[in-house]
Amino acid sequence: MSYLQRAANIMNRIDTLAAISEDAKGITRTFGTPAFIAGSEQVMHWMQEAGLDTHIDNIGNVRGRWKTGASSTLVIASHIDTVINAGKFDGPLGVLMAIDIVQALKGTTIPFNIEVIAFSDEEGVRFHTTYLGSKTVTGAFDNSLLDKKDHNGTTLKEAIESMGKDVSRLPDDVIHDWQGYFEIHIEQGPVLYDSNIPIAVVTAIAGQKRLSVTFKGMAGHAGTVPMDSRQDALCGAAAFILAVEEYAVTHKIVATVGYLQVSNAASNVIPGEVTCSLDIRSADIATLDIAGIALQKAAADICEQRQLHLEWQLIQASKPVACDRVMSGLLKHAITGSGYETVQLVSGAGHDAVPVSAVSPVCMLFVKCYKGISHHPSEKVDVEDIAAALKVSDQFMLNLIHY
Repeated sequence: MSYLQRAANIMNRIDTLAAISEDAKGITRTFGTPAFIAGSEQVMHWMQEAGLDTHIDNIGNVRGRWKTGASSTLVIASHIDTVINAGKFDGPLGVLMAIDIVQALKGTTIPFNIEVIAFSDEEGVRFHTTYLGSKTVTGAFDNSLLDKKDHNGTTLKEAIESMGKDVSRLPDDVIHDWQGYFEIHIEQGPVLYDSNIPIAVVTAIAGQKRLSVTFKGMAGHAGTVPMDSRQDALCGAAAFILAVEEYAVTHKIVATVGYLQVSNAASNVIPGEVTCSLDIRSADIATLDIAGIALQKAAADICEQRQLHLEWQLIQASKPVACDRVMSGLLKHAITGSGYETVQLVSGAGHDAVPVSAVSPVCMLFVKCYKGISHHPSEKVDVEDIAAALKVSDQFMLNLIHY
């Protein structure tokens, strides 16, 4: 079968999986929902068709293993959960390509086991906890997260149990014999699209801080409280959002406020409490730490000026990750050997490779996507670029096998 034919099959599966959604008008599959479970079962079916020994573990990861009798395991993985109103390719492309790549290796003598994993929760939408799936297989799952609640009041523990899984057995799902980790993902940026180059090697993944910032003032009547007497929490949050933008532009980092909640909101009530998210990213750990301190001070100064109370809570933090030189070198050789130009990129987005890097060498291959658009229904990948990524990945696997 040609690479274009294989790529077309993957594209058909992408469309099939995209049709499984919580939202009839878009693509949404968040952890533990009926749509997520249906999507997992579909991916498990494809793994079984590829001849893999398949099961769904206690955090909801779909896992297909090729046992060779070796003492170590190469993991090829990505995620199948989505953001709300997502595109088709962020996560699922890497999973479905992994299944195809392993299936193409059948009949080859391999010096390690291979496990394909569709991680259950990378985006962290439902419980605001990223990397649940990959942290479980690396042994880094934090049991205190089991009490976290979604917007309906359902705890993570209850969500896991609703899938028929056992939280007490999460330690049983840890992988102890890592050979390495390989992840294929859309770039989520415009570099490859602007250069018209199909693939790139990821050299590093930016570090990240996710925070919850709450401004507390005093609610009041919108018609009777004078402007100079107000403790308007929303005005404080608005000033902070603009301060975040100014700091990020000035210091050449990326920082985003993507979520805003006004408590007891009404058109005729002065907002008394507002919570917003803050996402800060940089490939340099010192820059990331300095940004966090500076923005916390900016928030505190705004609260002092406006007579507000500030609550600053770190939700999640990850250090910048350097991809493995040996595996990345073999990937570069695969790219040049397949006739493509070698491009090296730093990923500004987080990936499951981040928690895996604590226990295993990791490498990543980026695939060109339309205008770099991601986390949006306009997300698009051309079948020719999937074919190029398959050709490179096949050669990479052979390089790794014979290394």
